[in-house]
Amino acid sequence: MILGVCAFVSLIVGIATEGWPNGAHDGLGIVASILSVVFVTAVSDYRQSLQFRDLDKEKRKITIQVTSNGFRQKLSIYDLLPGDIVHLAIGDQVPADGLFVSGFSVLIDESSLTGESEPVMVNSENPCMLSGTEVQDGSCKMMVATVGMRTQWDKLMATLSEGGDDETPLQVKLNGVAIIIGKIGLFFAVVSFAVLIQGLFSRKWQAGTHFSWSGDDALEMLEYFAIAVTIVVVQFRGATTGCDVKPCLFHEEDDE
Repeated sequence: MILGVCAFVSLIVGIATEGWPNGAHDGLGIVASILSVVFVTAVSDYRQSLQFRDLDKEKRKITIQVTSNGFRQKLSIYDLLPGDIVHLAIGDQVPADGLFVSGFSVLIDESSLTGESEPVMVNSENPCMLSGTEVQDGSCKMMVATVGMRTQWDKLMATLSEGGDDETPLQVKLNGVAIIIGKIGLFFAVVSFAVLIQGLFSRKWQAGTHFSWSGDDALEMLEYFAIAVTIVVVQFRGATTGCDVKPCLFHEEDDE
C-alpha cells in the first residue's frame, strides 16, 4: 500500500515536472516492482498448494492387508469397516480402533496419543489397540471396532483443533524474532532516510538554494522515502515468511 502511494505520487510529480513519458519512468518502475513481488508471492503460494494437494493424494494411497468378507486383500485405510480383520506387522500404523485377535510379542508405541515413550504389550488380556499408534514389535491380527471421527485419534485431533488460535511456544519465540527483525529494519530505514535527506539539505545549503525547491527535489525526496520503505518491506517480508508457522494435521477425517 505504501509503495503504491509512492508510485502514484512519483507519477504525478514526474509527469508534472518532466512530462510524459520521461517523468513516468520512476513511478512505472515502482509499479513494476510491486507487480513482480505480487506475482512471485502468488506463484509461490500456488506451488505450495499443489504440493499439499499431491501430499494428500499420496496419503490416500496408503494400503494395508485386510481380511474382509472372507477374503484377504489390500485396502485403503480409509475403506475400513467395523468387523474387518487387519493384519499388522512391525512398523505398521494402527489404522483404526480395534481389538487384538491373535499374534505374538506385540508391542505398541502409544507415544503419539499418550506421550509415554514406554511401549505397551498387547495380548488377549490387554486387547485394546488405538488408531494412530504404531506396532513396534511382533505381528498380529486386529478386528476393527471404530473408524472415522469416532476413533481416539480423531477425537484427539478434534480436541486440538478446537484450541483455535492458541500459539505454540515455537510460534511465540518465532513471532518474537520477527518483531525484533522488524524493529531493526525500521531503525535502519529511518536512519537511511535521515542520512539521505541530510545529504540533500547539505548540498542545497552549500549551493545557496535551500530556500528554493523544485520538482526534481521532490522526486529525489520521494526516491529516498521509497528506499526506506523498501528496507522495511523486505525486512517485514523476510520475518513473516520465516515465522508463519502453523500446525498441520495430515490425518484425514473419515466418517463412515
